[in-house]
Amino acid sequence: MAGHASILSDDSALSRIDRALFRVETVLALIGGLAVFSLMLLAVVSVGGRNFFNQPLRGYVDWIEQAMPLIAFIGVAYCQRLGGHIRMDIAIARLKGRALWTAEFASTLVMLVLMILLAWGSWAHFERSFDFGAPMWSRDSSLDIRLPLWPAKLLAPVAFAVLSLRLALQLWGYGRAIVTGTDAPVAVPLIEDASTVAANEAATVSGFEDEMRDAGGRNG
Repeated sequence: MAGHASILSDDSALSRIDRALFRVETVLALIGGLAVFSLMLLAVVSVGGRNFFNQPLRGYVDWIEQAMPLIAFIGVAYCQRLGGHIRMDIAIARLKGRALWTAEFASTLVMLVLMILLAWGSWAHFERSFDFGAPMWSRDSSLDIRLPLWPAKLLAPVAFAVLSLRLALQLWGYGRAIVTGTDAPVAVPLIEDASTVAANEAATVSGFEDEMRDAGGRNG
């Protein structure tokens, strides 16, 4: 299942690279969020135009098709860094120490191989669409307003490449943990159990209530 995770850091090269890559992943996730917000605005314009002017937004479906890769792919590395992807940890949750890190290393390696293959295949799909000699550099386009499709097709290999970098960093982190035998490796998501998650959420709510109480006292 999906769980909350904490990521430790230190002054090692691994941790510095992890934090630098996370800044890139955060920007990509923000772009994905802006794409969702833009689709909402497009929906408002299209529905409003249909209801008030009998003229919906032309090419609305085409813009949705262009934005879908942003929503679906661009934030996958960010989610992987935070340990937010769906996972079944019934067996892994019972492991500790090197056994746990070995299992995580193996599953991360499988994901990395799969992502490299997907990046390679999606890049080939992009190359079939892109052509410098064609109008708007595109061999294909959307059906309504003829938007070029290569920008949307380029997003998949870019997102998979960033995710591959993230997985490679996590392999480094798990491998380092296997060698050192540490219980607290850096740059990898440490899945928190239910009691820790509940305690953190309670602490967050408690702090919020204290802040509200203080604010009320100052206003009074």
